Amino acid sequence: MTRGHLYLVPNTLDFGMDGQEVDLREVLPDAVIARAAAITHWAAENAKTTRAFLKRVGAIHPLALPLQEQRIEELPRPPKGRGPAANAAIASSSEEKQWLALLTPAMDLGQDMGLISEAGMPAVADPGAKLVAAAHAAGIEVVPLTGPSSLLMALASSGLNGQSFAFVGYLPLEAAERTARIKALDAFSAREQQTQLMIETPYRNGALLQALLTTLKPGTLLSVSCGLSLKSAWTHSATVADWRQAPKALPDKVPAVFAILGAR
Repeated sequence: MTRGHLYLVPNTLDFGMDGQEVDLREVLPDAVIARAAAITHWAAENAKTTRAFLKRVGAIHPLALPLQEQRIEELPRPPKGRGPAANAAIASSSEEKQWLALLTPAMDLGQDMGLISEAGMPAVADPGAKLVAAAHAAGIEVVPLTGPSSLLMALASSGLNGQSFAFVGYLPLEAAERTARIKALDAFSAREQQTQLMIETPYRNGALLQALLTTLKPGTLLSVSCGLSLKSAWTHSATVADWRQAPKALPDKVPAVFAILGAR
């Protein structure tokens, strides 16, 4: 039997933004919305939010199956105590079986499947990367669809170096460790002229911004992109010295992406 495909279906970036939902057609091509409407088997972080996404899709293109008949399987939760690096690869045979089991519709039934993230592009800064790895191991074709990635949108709008960049994820929560990490990233960025991208849980946006302004060198460029794709979206790029002169308050419920480029 021919195996199905695993489609990486992008989501909007308005997850959890009550009253700020954007028109799906403003962020996703019509062909992507139509492809999502045709898929009936899903792997997702959260079944409830996936149904909400499919409801929006169904308002534009009829769903292949009614919402209540869609098969939505949630991704395995990572074991407690495991850091982000451990989530980037299949770590054990038991975990591998869990991830492969999600691909049963594609492997055994020849059904196309969709992988969807809570927001943005699946498998980029997202646990779905392990399902993509499992699909490759099982010989299932992976098909990425066009849609928003907050990291690339923030980089593009920052004016920082887009030729060389790295996503470093979350910084340590403990103050001394976080300070040391920021100093190391600042020095590396200055030496290599490589933009460093990072994120934080929205309610800690202000704390991370303050840590960056306190620790980074005055000449380092700092860019913050907040609420990308929302009507209230903004990006502000300036030297740390200028940020200190005119700081901006960050909302505690809207996702933000932070980027730095160290001065030579």
